[in-house]
Amino acid sequence: MARFKYSGRDKRGKKTGIIAAASKREAILQLRDKGIKVIEMNEVPETLLTKEISLGNPVKLQDFVIYLRQFATLIRAGVPIVEATSILAKQTESKALKKALTGIEQDLREGNPLSVAAEKHKKIFSSMFVNMIRAGEAGGNMDDTLEKLAVHYEKQHFTRQKIVSALAYPLTVAIIAVGVVIFLLVSVVPTFVEMFEDFGGELPAITQFVLNASGFMQKFWWLVVLVIVFLMTIIVVINKNKKTKYYLDYFLLRMPIFGKMLQKAAIARMTRTLSSLFASSVPILQALSIVENIVENEVVAKVIKKSRDSLEQGHSLTEPMQQHWAFPPLVTQMIIIGEQSGTLDSMLSKVADFYEREVESATDRLKALMEPLMIVLLAGLVGTIVTSILVPMFDIFQHVG
Repeated sequence: MARFKYSGRDKRGKKTGIIAAASKREAILQLRDKGIKVIEMNEVPETLLTKEISLGNPVKLQDFVIYLRQFATLIRAGVPIVEATSILAKQTESKALKKALTGIEQDLREGNPLSVAAEKHKKIFSSMFVNMIRAGEAGGNMDDTLEKLAVHYEKQHFTRQKIVSALAYPLTVAIIAVGVVIFLLVSVVPTFVEMFEDFGGELPAITQFVLNASGFMQKFWWLVVLVIVFLMTIIVVINKNKKTKYYLDYFLLRMPIFGKMLQKAAIARMTRTLSSLFASSVPILQALSIVENIVENEVVAKVIKKSRDSLEQGHSLTEPMQQHWAFPPLVTQMIIIGEQSGTLDSMLSKVADFYEREVESATDRLKALMEPLMIVLLAGLVGTIVTSILVPMFDIFQHVG
């Protein structure tokens, strides 16, 4: 919600103040309902205290898909775009989307096309969305375009959820394992230290190692927290810079087990987006530029840029892809067939379907494999600490007996 500073008049005289609303028009209407005639109104700039903090797109993908489905249904039913936008702004559960749609409604009432109005909200509406809407406006098939966008984002959401679910399990178990180990080292192991010191004698190597680790953790736990925070900060900084993100993406794609899955997900996203853009008659060079910016993988984006440059110079689109390890032969061969037969959008859609199924199978296999491995790892860590305590205790019992 934006904040507006206003000055105006009511029956009692001059009025000034600040009002929160999704748009300037809505703020004026709210004041009019209160009997205040607005003389002047200006938006209050956001500060760190009032700014809404969001990571990436502030609208959840599932909320966006629902919006597209409902929008397509309303347009197909003959509801004007302005009225459809107004209806969707009132009923969406996403605050960010509600704010954007209210602003778009105002622009539409002023005579601007939907593509121009949406382009002002870059955090919510991607360049792909804007260009496909522009193509739908030109072709007069807005309902079909919105349906294509809904299918595109739906498939993208499904693939992303599969990747997240595959990575979430080992990450969760790893966090639990670290938490359990820290608890044992800080709270449990120290209670046996005095007993071992009274016993004297030489402790087993495993016990000595665990006691040293416990002593370090008690004294320098803050250092462990600092290292974790530092590493997370470094990853965030690397991810925000395109040049450094390239090396991070390269490392991730080259990782054993996970790398292949991430590669397939990136290829599926690229081909699905290109297919949707081509099907909406977006020019090929423009489509490649859009995909380069939204593919979310700098290694793949760099190859797409080379392909676009190659096409601009009159060479083959697939030549840079054929020379790069990240693009399997299936992708380039299907693109070549699509170019020759004039069915590039259909071929790319088939490639996307194939790799989306591959990602689904890979994530299912990975979860089945990781579950026993992570349980064994957790049992091994806890078992090592327990063993380090039990071994010298057996010696103590033997001496006592």
